[in-house]
Amino acid sequence: MKHKPVIAIIGPTGVGKTAISLGLADMYKGEIVSADSRLVYRGMNIGTAKPTLAEQKRVRHHLIDVVEPADDWNLAKYQFAAGVAIENSHNRGKIPFLVGGTGQYSTAVLEGWTPPPKSQDIDYRSSLETQVQEMGYENLHRRLEIIDPVSAERIDARNVRRVIRALEIHHVTGLPPASCGSNHPQTSRFSK
Repeated sequence: MKHKPVIAIIGPTGVGKTAISLGLADMYKGEIVSADSRLVYRGMNIGTAKPTLAEQKRVRHHLIDVVEPADDWNLAKYQFAAGVAIENSHNRGKIPFLVGGTGQYSTAVLEGWTPPPKSQDIDYRSSLETQVQEMGYENLHRRLEIIDPVSAERIDARNVRRVIRALEIHHVTGLPPASCGSNHPQTSRFSK
């Protein structure tokens, strides 16, 4: 399979990624695919260095203002949407520029990560949240240590959201979370 080019411009907020990407996209007939976890949300204009409307009109942008802040959005949804945007850019004869500061987003696209499956078991999540309220976050983290010491060492016990996500991965797959998903990339269909 022939790889199609994607130019990645990745870095922290406020270092000039937008200006560089606009200039290069103008020069090479490109389109910009945002790799920023905050720019996907409508209304996130302060502190995000969102490209202005004039900049967005100058060069076609993708994945800016696509979901409401209350909507469910995750790495798998971003990766799929970015893949579609990149493919559509290629189909229009344009070079896609992956631009942003969320390293996990850009790496997932460029390396072809497979995010771990998301649990649809609302009752299981609710039981974990109740367990935290009744017995404390330390108890939930100890449960993760038993299932997967590698993940437990990587995830701070106070980060309840990530501990619950790791336990959900185990609940869905029956495998230790550290052996699933994003840390086991597939071959990307894009060249870097």
